[in-house]
Amino acid sequence: MTTDQLAEILKDRYLNAEQREMVTAIHLFGIEFAAELQGHSANDVAELGTGKRSYGTEVRKGMRLSKFVQIKSGA
Repeated sequence: MTTDQLAEILKDRYLNAEQREMVTAIHLFGIEFAAELQGHSANDVAELGTGKRSYGTEVRKGMRLSKFVQIKSGA
């Protein structure tokens, strides 16, 4: 998957999240796409997807959490 493709997925999730759950959507993105994000700059994906380069930190948090959590279906 390319950086642009990952950014588009993040953008969709970010823009469709409720106002108070936007950062949570970024964490969930990092959890779900942790394997695909390997080798990509989280800062670049975040900047392209949200307009905020600093959200790369939140993407990386999700990536790290992916080893310990599973996303519930329907959640």
